[in-house]
Amino acid sequence: MPILYLVAGARPNFMKIAPIVRALQGHATLTFKIIHTGQHYDRDMNEVFFEELGIPQPDLFMAAGGGSHAQQTGKVMLAFEELCVAQRPDAVLVVGDVNSTLACSIVAKKLNIPVAHVEAGLRSGDMSMPEEINRLVTDSISDWFFVTEPSAVSHLQREGKDEAAIHYVGHVMVDNVLFQADKLGSADTSAYDCSAFKAAHAGPGQRYGVITLHRPSNVDSAEALAGLAGALREIAAELPLIFPVHPRTRGNLEKFGIDLGPNITLAGPQTYMAFLNLWKDAAVVLTDSGGLQEETTALGVPCVTLRENTERPVTVDEGSNVLAGTDPARIVAETRKILRGEGKQGRRPHLWDGRAAERIVAVLAAALA
Repeated sequence: MPILYLVAGARPNFMKIAPIVRALQGHATLTFKIIHTGQHYDRDMNEVFFEELGIPQPDLFMAAGGGSHAQQTGKVMLAFEELCVAQRPDAVLVVGDVNSTLACSIVAKKLNIPVAHVEAGLRSGDMSMPEEINRLVTDSISDWFFVTEPSAVSHLQREGKDEAAIHYVGHVMVDNVLFQADKLGSADTSAYDCSAFKAAHAGPGQRYGVITLHRPSNVDSAEALAGLAGALREIAAELPLIFPVHPRTRGNLEKFGIDLGPNITLAGPQTYMAFLNLWKDAAVVLTDSGGLQEETTALGVPCVTLRENTERPVTVDEGSNVLAGTDPARIVAETRKILRGEGKQGRRPHLWDGRAAERIVAVLAAALA
C-alpha cells in the first residue's frame, strides 16, 4: 500500500494536515505517517492539542528547532533526507509556506520522490516576505498543486505549470475551522483562557474585537508598531479589544516602550479551540495573519488586515476581509465602517465547503494506485 508522508513544521501546519489525516484514516488504498520537523516546538503542542484536532500524535519528531532561516532549513533538510533514505515514502505532502515546506520539498525532489503542495500558487508579490520565497521555490518543483482560490490557479498557469497537475480543491484550513466550530457547539468553553473576557463583553447590546499581530514588518520596527498601536488605541476607545500577544510582539512592545492603553486586554497565546471560541463571535478581527483572513471569511466574521498586500485575495474579493494597509487613519476608518454596519457583506468562496481534504486524497489515491 503506498505510503504518504505528511510534513508539518509549525502549529498552523497541523491545522492544515488534520483534515487530510481524517480523510486518510482507514483509507482503502493509502497509508500515511505524520512528520513533525520541530521547526516550531510549542510546549503546549501536546496530546490535548492533537486531541482537539482529532488526529494522532506525529509518527516522527525531528527536533529541528530555531536559528536563522538558513540554519533551520538546513537542519530540516539533513534530518528529512536521512529519514527518506532509510524509509522511502511513495510521496511527500507539504502544506503552506514555512521553512519546513521548502526544505522537505527540495529533499524529496532530489531523491525522486514526488511532492504534493497544499495551498499551492498563492502569491503576495512581496519578495521581502520569507514565505513568498518558500512558496515560489516549492511550487517550482512540486508534482501536484492543490489550490485554494482562483488567483492561485492563474499564478500557476502563468508560471507554466502543467494544467493536469493543478487541482482546485478548496481549502483544508476551512475544512478544519468548520470541523472545530461544529465541535465547539457541544464543548464546555468555561475553562478557556479568555472566557471571562468574552462573557463580560458578549452579552446583549455588547460587542468586542480581537487583535493578532506578528509579522516582522509590523512588529520589529518601533515606528511601524507605534503607528499600529495608535490606531488600535483609537479603536479601543469605542470597542473593547482583546489581544492574544505573540511573544515576539510582546517583547517589542516592551522594548519600544509602547503602551496600548487601558481598553485593550492583553492575553497570552491561545490554544486553537480557545482562540476560535474567542474570535468567531467578535464584531471585528484586526490581524496581519494570512490564515486568519481565510478563517474569518469561512465563518463570515469581519476582518481588517493590517498589511499592504495579501496572497489570499479571494478573502477580499469575495469574503469578509478588508485590506486596510498599515496607515493608522485608514485602519480606524475601515473598522468604524464595520462597526456602523456599513462593512462589506462577504460570502464563503467556491469549494470552501469542508471537503477539500477528501478531494486531495482522491487525487493522490488515483495517482499513486
